[in-house]
Amino acid sequence: MSFIEAYKHLEKLCGEVLDDDRRISAYIDEMINKPRGQYIISGWNEDLKKLKHYRWVRNKITHEPDCTEENMCEPNDTVWLQNFYSRIMNQTDPLTLYAKATNQNRLSQYNNKTHSIPYTNTNRKKTGFLAVLAYLAIVAAVIFLIQMLIRYIY
Repeated sequence: MSFIEAYKHLEKLCGEVLDDDRRISAYIDEMINKPRGQYIISGWNEDLKKLKHYRWVRNKITHEPDCTEENMCEPNDTVWLQNFYSRIMNQTDPLTLYAKATNQNRLSQYNNKTHSIPYTNTNRKKTGFLAVLAYLAIVAAVIFLIQMLIRYIY
């Protein structure tokens, strides 16, 4: 597969997953709009830089008369695009990992018509004030019992 074919393949997937006609640009914008991503997801900045670079390369090849795949691309560029496509399909891409790590509601961000992107667990237990008080009471009781035991032994 050529660079342009791999790019178009990834571009189509990004458009479907994000339900956005801007496709790879939309994916890039989503990453930019999550400034904590670089601290939460390993390789976030590298992926973002690669996506921006490959968008630039694609635009140069498409719009500049003397720019071709031969003088703009290396074989590993195509491989990277194909691997990133696979990462989206396997739900190991930066945005999916970010959503999992931050427990975001995927319904509001991604269109699940075409791809099975996991939804976050909305059934997690919520710790309320009474639960915290109960926990503190148990801790206080344990400390009290330990003190009584120490006094009894000595």
